[in-house]
Amino acid sequence: MKLYFEAEKFLKPTKKANGSLQSRIFNDKKLTNSPKHIFALVYSTIKYKEYIDALIRKSKIKQELQIKKVKASDELLALLIHDLLFSSKGRIQSGKHPIKDAFLSNKTRLQAEFTKLKLRYKVKSVQELPTKETDDDETPIRWFRINTIKIDPERFYTKHPFFKQLQPVSSLEEITGTGVIYSDDYIPNLFGVHPKEKITNTDAYKLGEIIIQDRASCFPSHILNSDPKDIHTKVIDACAAPGNKTTHAAAHLPSGTDSVVYAFERDPKRVQILKTMCEKATGKNKKKLIQITHADFTTTKPDDFAEVTGLVVDPSCSGSGIFGRALEDSYNEQESETIDTERLQKLAGFQFAIMKHALSFPSARKVVYSTCSVHVQENEKVVIDLLSDAEISKRGWKLATRDVVLPSWERRGFADEFVALSRDPEECEKLAGGCVRANPKEDGGIGFFAACFVRTVDDDEA
Repeated sequence: MKLYFEAEKFLKPTKKANGSLQSRIFNDKKLTNSPKHIFALVYSTIKYKEYIDALIRKSKIKQELQIKKVKASDELLALLIHDLLFSSKGRIQSGKHPIKDAFLSNKTRLQAEFTKLKLRYKVKSVQELPTKETDDDETPIRWFRINTIKIDPERFYTKHPFFKQLQPVSSLEEITGTGVIYSDDYIPNLFGVHPKEKITNTDAYKLGEIIIQDRASCFPSHILNSDPKDIHTKVIDACAAPGNKTTHAAAHLPSGTDSVVYAFERDPKRVQILKTMCEKATGKNKKKLIQITHADFTTTKPDDFAEVTGLVVDPSCSGSGIFGRALEDSYNEQESETIDTERLQKLAGFQFAIMKHALSFPSARKVVYSTCSVHVQENEKVVIDLLSDAEISKRGWKLATRDVVLPSWERRGFADEFVALSRDPEECEKLAGGCVRANPKEDGGIGFFAACFVRTVDDDEA
């Protein structure tokens, strides 16, 4: 029963601003069961929680256990009901235990109520039950990019015929099933397929010759190093794990022995994930392309990296643009607006601090800030605060013009927010043009924001 006891506390709605469900579980050092196992159990239970709660009420199982003087919280009962009725295994993952025995004595009653529930919704299986996840959290497109560090795009199709046999389509709307592939208009060597396309079974994936990465997540590295008039050979990824943006930044480096991405990660577990990801992406021959440092980026001394001209900064954020958060957020809707605001303010403060540090590097002339958040507090407002800072302004930093920040991407920053800097509508539009936004699902992937800061560095300053 220890699995359920450990999972129980994570099922309770939290009013504390201490990270996402996934981060809270994976960062809990006291767990004896696999964090991955606990997360899957809790997440799936939340997914079906409204049905499970109905079964608890209608079966009167709580009252039955009380009669037998067996104590079990609503959260514990929900987890047990999930594994008995809503999981593929259909059994309780525990040895003999008084709570398990008392619970299973009500198995017939629970199954009868479950049958009634399925009849009421006119479904034959659990998977057919409508859930909030079904509506909000399905990934519409699975994106992957050819890893040009390891393989040339032209050779890729010869080596991996599976991808060549997929039928090309000209729009995302045409990806209604497997067997088709979309070549992205914005990011080179990026492709979209149906989520059920089994690309993880291919040799290309196993060899690290393709990397699964959401389209919007590819924006920062592309914005940083796609302008032929402004090439960067020494780059920093300030918040590198798990490594998708890091390896993409490395793929954008011009060929040459001096090109390098300095990748920083402060979390000990995540730095191991980063190392694994980068080793797979670069292989032994090009492992020096990415130099990983287990450290908090804000503790670095800018003068130690005087040769760095470009940085990608993707700090911790609310993750409000990521699929799967809508389900958790709805479950935690007991949180007050004040608490949400306080959490966003704390995140924005951290985001501002790490960006200000990035903008202090002596030779830096381009810094791309990004989040997977939809909130203006973490996006435009952070950008405005940075542009309003006297020290940053003195160093000559400003937002890049639209022509070097994915110019053909239509969705830009919110111009109305920039009235804090200018009353001129045209100037506000110009500032917003230095930012890009992606709406979750609507734009074929996660919600995302990116802003590009640029400046001219004098030789004597560098």
